[in-house]
Amino acid sequence: MYDRLVLRRPDDWHLHLRDGAMLAAVAPSSAAFGRAIIMPNLVPPVVTGAQARAYRDRIRTALPEGAALHPLMTLYLTEGSDPADILAAHAEGLIAAVKLYPAGATTNSDSGVRDFDRVRPVLEAMAGAGVPLLVHGEVTDPAVDIFDREAVFLDRVLDPIRRATPGLRVVLEHVTTRDGLDYVRAGGPDMGGTITAHHLVINRNHILAGGIRPHYYCLPVAKRETHRRALVEAATGGETCFFLGTDSAPHPDHAKESACGCAGCFTAPVTMPLLAAVFEAEGALDRLEGFASLHGPAFYRLPPNEDRIALVRRDVPFAAPSHIDAGGESVTVFDPGQPLYWHPEEAE
Repeated sequence: MYDRLVLRRPDDWHLHLRDGAMLAAVAPSSAAFGRAIIMPNLVPPVVTGAQARAYRDRIRTALPEGAALHPLMTLYLTEGSDPADILAAHAEGLIAAVKLYPAGATTNSDSGVRDFDRVRPVLEAMAGAGVPLLVHGEVTDPAVDIFDREAVFLDRVLDPIRRATPGLRVVLEHVTTRDGLDYVRAGGPDMGGTITAHHLVINRNHILAGGIRPHYYCLPVAKRETHRRALVEAATGGETCFFLGTDSAPHPDHAKESACGCAGCFTAPVTMPLLAAVFEAEGALDRLEGFASLHGPAFYRLPPNEDRIALVRRDVPFAAPSHIDAGGESVTVFDPGQPLYWHPEEAE
């Protein structure tokens, strides 16, 4: 039985840091990761290379001295995106990918894509240059049940895009269904999928049964227990097409606990202790490094981090804060509903 696990420093391939006072408050919670793909859905969104550079500078300023985190920037795909600007930003190393939000699918996605034919030239240019497309995989058709929107997106949107754009490298982000897992598995080397920590431990009952729990509400919404189990098996099974993307997404409590609450779980402070608990329960601690530290860099054609962290199992639970303060506003930290006994620390 493990009581100390040393692994290459993990990366987070899907992270929301927000901006302003929220950025200053939440950035330290992700500072121990090696790299993080930074989501561009600010208001206004990050749509040009110049905006990505300015946002990267603000992130670096918000990180504590000595932080390991290297922000990997993305651009927000709109129907007016300039292919030349995207390719130049990627060639410079300024951005690592482009993010596709179907318009209205999630937080700050109003500037997203409605007519996918209008972004075809951009996608073709990206395929030629090897720029990954990161996809929020849900349709926004109100006639489609919210629990079916990921599966419908694969048939209606993603598969036609990939068939029309050979060579396009795609990450289906925050997979929540067996359908999504199977699609990624069948997609070949140009297809990857991120899995969050919170989708490994909650299903839709955790949100709705016995009272509404707004701090478990996220998009894509957690699904049935059968889907959660499929996610656990994919994450812990050593499949190289799946890797960690926390989708840690902070909101002020007043925005979560309202008549129309925001979607997102702020998981960054508990990610590694929670993952260790999940992998330990599956007898798969030896595969945690692959999921958190190796599979993502391989997809992005980057080397794994050379330095290490340690996870140490102790008799006392890991003490994460229940809330943090962001400019005078309270932000609730995700509660996994169980004590976590794995404590992250720097490896000697």
